[in-house]
Amino acid sequence: MTVEDENSYDYVFKLVVVGDSGVGKTNLLGRYVHDTFDFGSKSTIGLDLTIKHMMIKGKKIRVQIWDTAGQERYRSITKRYYRGSVGACLVYDITKRESYDNISRWLNEFKMNEAHPDSVIMLIGNKSDLQDKRTVTQEEAMNYAKEHGLLFMETSALESTNVELAFDSVVNNVFDKLSGKIATMDDKRAEIMRGQAIDLNPPLNTDSKHPNQCAC
Repeated sequence: MTVEDENSYDYVFKLVVVGDSGVGKTNLLGRYVHDTFDFGSKSTIGLDLTIKHMMIKGKKIRVQIWDTAGQERYRSITKRYYRGSVGACLVYDITKRESYDNISRWLNEFKMNEAHPDSVIMLIGNKSDLQDKRTVTQEEAMNYAKEHGLLFMETSALESTNVELAFDSVVNNVFDKLSGKIATMDDKRAEIMRGQAIDLNPPLNTDSKHPNQCAC
């Protein structure tokens, strides 16, 4: 991307999608950005970057969405990419109790790794099409989200249920929070704040043999 291209956007937001391996993070992003679903998708290796362009209240938004690997061996890599994030989707599988029980660990990890102080976090229960295999009730997850100040939604990447609504809700909430604060600041402070919200080029990992590669 050229400098001219970068300057053509009013805001550039960095979001991360985190959760255990196999909960459907990659297919959620595929459905959101490309309206596709891949039955043969494999676990993400390291990280994968997806870009979404939006217009909100007349402003041009470029959204960087980082799909992070859920496997333990990639945690040291993915944690570095939380820095500067203004939004996060914490994803669990409603049919896999362990993936929900691990949400607290993912939430703490996100907050401890230099995420933006005004970041918006949504708890997403994916695979809502598998109601007969559900092990996590909607009420339980809603209560957890309320207790921790999170947005909440159940989705199905397979059936394209609530996927666009979930991601758009995060982006719109980020926009409302940050643009509102910037509007009340003087020019210098606003530029600093805008810089905190923008992270066009996060540092690439140099320790992994598979930086930014997605096997999907």
